[in-house]
Amino acid sequence: MAKVLRIETTPFEDQRPGTSGLRKKVPVFQKRHYLENFVQSIFNTIGGLNGKTIVVGGDGRYYNNEAIQTIIKMSVANGAKKIMVGRGGLLSTPATSHIIRKYGLDGGIILSASHNPAGPEGDFGIKFNTPNGGPAPQKVTDAIYEETLKIDHYFILDIEEIDVSTLGQIQVLDTVIEVIDPVKDYVDLMERLFDFDAIQDLLTKKGFRMIYDGMHAVTGPYAREIFVNRLRAEKGCLYRCDPLPDFGGGHPDPNLTYARELVDMLYGDEAPDFGAASDGDGDRNMILGRKFFVTPSDSVAILAANAHLVKAYRDGLKGVARSMPTSMALDEVAHDLGIACYETPTGWKFFGNLLDAGKITICGEESFGTGSDHVREKDGLWAILFWLNIIAKRGKDVREIVEEHWRRYGRHYYTRHDYEDLDPDKAHALMDALRVRLRTLPGTTIGDETVESCDDFSYTDPIDGSRVEHQGIRVFFKAKGRVVYRLSGTGTQGATLRVYIERPTRDNKQLDQDPQAFLASLIHAASTLAQITERTGRSRPSVIT
Repeated sequence: MAKVLRIETTPFEDQRPGTSGLRKKVPVFQKRHYLENFVQSIFNTIGGLNGKTIVVGGDGRYYNNEAIQTIIKMSVANGAKKIMVGRGGLLSTPATSHIIRKYGLDGGIILSASHNPAGPEGDFGIKFNTPNGGPAPQKVTDAIYEETLKIDHYFILDIEEIDVSTLGQIQVLDTVIEVIDPVKDYVDLMERLFDFDAIQDLLTKKGFRMIYDGMHAVTGPYAREIFVNRLRAEKGCLYRCDPLPDFGGGHPDPNLTYARELVDMLYGDEAPDFGAASDGDGDRNMILGRKFFVTPSDSVAILAANAHLVKAYRDGLKGVARSMPTSMALDEVAHDLGIACYETPTGWKFFGNLLDAGKITICGEESFGTGSDHVREKDGLWAILFWLNIIAKRGKDVREIVEEHWRRYGRHYYTRHDYEDLDPDKAHALMDALRVRLRTLPGTTIGDETVESCDDFSYTDPIDGSRVEHQGIRVFFKAKGRVVYRLSGTGTQGATLRVYIERPTRDNKQLDQDPQAFLASLIHAASTLAQITERTGRSRPSVIT
């Protein structure tokens, strides 16, 4: 008979969650008590699991199966009424959010390191989503961290492995373990939001071709059900849609660098009309047309501008929001529509209060994340279906839609330069040095650029009044340029410095230039101001998007 064990433990000092939960290398999570300490700290922070129902799932990366078993056994031992788990341990992040909301659950645990690489030496992650379906807000993650520093025991069930490969219910002690279809609820939601008849007509008409790259991550089964089974597209439209524990040795980050195979297809001589990719856990997206890349900043602006064409949003938008480093293209659309545009720190959790309060309908981040009030996470396949819905309704291709948008609203030339795996001390020293100079930077001239103003971005939540500081250094230039410096909180090794560079133009003669060339003087100013080469030893970024 199953027996509840109380296991004595000692705290780990490195379990502070970042912007998307706790992320570490797999060998760190494999340390004795490491995962268990963090899971018990979640349960303790939310007042225990007694009588509660939660959902558990992940992106299928290495160590997903072992972690699922541990969490199920701990949930039973902590008195959960019911545990819902995706078949095979799989659930995309947006699907998990939807399940929490649809079934009125007390929260969910998502196992993913999102767009980070996987494998025995790769990355792993865990985060808690609250009853609204969204990532735990800062006050909750801070409380979880404080709990990890004092935990001295956890509870776990002494039982054989639970079978999560077959749909159905299993009773263990007083807990029901329900293995659910990870795909159906989510795909049903997409069918309610979008005009599947119009999209099916587009995907099945002669001459239109698309490619979807699942990057061997969690969205493969979702894409197969959506595009092939329900929209009747050719099976050949799916590429790398079999989930693998190491993502096929790839880096499941849908950008121009790590989705190179897809980019090459769309820029080839016989390119399809539409290309798209999602990341490890399914919450990010990249959109491509034939020999054309849509920046995430432009994408969210275009979705907002065309939302009236989609049945779920035809009655209008309540408002929109973007993360601070995201380009200000969305602001132009909001102004035209006469709705509010909120600027938040990076991290999807900052959109949650705005969504719950009914202040916004659509939101997005420059890091390939877009979403709406249908769930409380960014949603890659949602954004891709949104684009297909627009194309079907407008009868124009991706390039035509984007270029028409630029002619109406202006083009916000934009790029992000990532310097990955930096020495953390040097990266923090670079940011500290910039902060010290904030008062003296205005008036500084570097080449053709002169600093007009600068600040260290802080945010006061308009709903609950909570405040966060040091969310990125912004430098504004007199010629309408903007540079943002920020250290990323999603990596597991070293530090990543992200530098965001933007300049808008309404000159129709300047709408078709290469962004790196158009922004060259700002790129030079950004590197020089922060003394990136001198302080990091890097003469060029690791990734440019």
